[in-house]
Amino acid sequence: MTLQTALSGLLGAQTGLNTVSNDLANASTTGFKSQTALFADLYPANTTNAAGIGVSTEAMSSDLTQGNIVATGNPLDAAIQGSGYFVVSQNGAQQYTRDGNFQLNSQGQLVNSTGASVLGYTSGISGTLGPITVNTGAVPASASSQVGLTLNLNSGDPVIPTGTTFNPSDPATYDEATSVVTYDSLGNANRTELYFVQNPATGGAASTWTVYAQPQSASGADVGTPQTLTTLGFNSSGALTSGSPATLNVDWGNGSANSAIAFNMTGTTLGAQDFAVAGLTNNGYAPGNYSGTSINASGQVTANYSNGQTLTVGTLGIANFINPEGLEAQSGNLYSASPSSGVAVVNTPGSGQAGTVAGGSLEQSNASTSSLLVSLIQYQQAYQANTSVIQTEQQDVTRLVQV
Repeated sequence: MTLQTALSGLLGAQTGLNTVSNDLANASTTGFKSQTALFADLYPANTTNAAGIGVSTEAMSSDLTQGNIVATGNPLDAAIQGSGYFVVSQNGAQQYTRDGNFQLNSQGQLVNSTGASVLGYTSGISGTLGPITVNTGAVPASASSQVGLTLNLNSGDPVIPTGTTFNPSDPATYDEATSVVTYDSLGNANRTELYFVQNPATGGAASTWTVYAQPQSASGADVGTPQTLTTLGFNSSGALTSGSPATLNVDWGNGSANSAIAFNMTGTTLGAQDFAVAGLTNNGYAPGNYSGTSINASGQVTANYSNGQTLTVGTLGIANFINPEGLEAQSGNLYSASPSSGVAVVNTPGSGQAGTVAGGSLEQSNASTSSLLVSLIQYQQAYQANTSVIQTEQQDVTRLVQV
């Protein structure tokens, strides 16, 4: 009986040594969660008031507390602040991890360090989880179709007499001028010169302003002749009442498609103020090359391009479980669901029970080296003590045999 008891103690100490050694080996592993071996005592069956006959390993308990979050400077790294796990697809099976050391594979797909596809929402949070893929090639040009232009017009500018012929080369025929860049379907950055003429007021009403447009090619050459874009009307308080939006139609003559550009001047005011462009937006852009990918606090994966465009290609999914301690540990910092953990409840970062995401950061291992070294010594002493008991028992048996 003594031999059996010591043997169980030896095996229990070995389990403890294996567990502590594994934790120490992963003290620098990203997102690693340390484990503790739990033991239970053994008693003879169908007996009462009997001495124990050893120890058994009851379970392995995982410490799921969050490790320290450290900045890495890598825009593809991500750490979860709070509860939850990143969702990945490994060999067709859905698995979970706290390791946010992500990268792009040769197909532009977001993957973790083991090559598993990182899953997220690519068509809104009502969609289904799927791989997140980044276009690492060029993005084509987009022709300008809408320009937002907010102006402050000066009511003190000279009134241009009725009948004056507008001439962009003669500043006496207009009051103010500005220009906006618009893109054609080939991505050429063409310019449209805008000229503003204050008309005489009639009937005590506020003056109107005629807007002329002169399209110019990317080389600076005029395209066609100046066009009357619109006439802006204002009330007595200087608020815009009419003339917006207005559409400019242009045949650039360079092989690109004809443009129809809607100028929205909502918010333009008239008053005793200097002329100024208060706001300018343009929905067109030139072609661009891929320049990088980043992950923000909302878990959005955004691709950046050299033309200034930023495209959101997906949002990371964060999985939570009723009993996360029931997750089954797999190799590569991965976990799989089990009947004990319950099914995954997946949300976007910051919603439901899901934590937020720290982009450009990683979660360190929560293994405490100092406490593990203490446990290592304790298990070594237990192992040696049980070894001594077994050796003594063997010596006693040998002497009995020799008598």
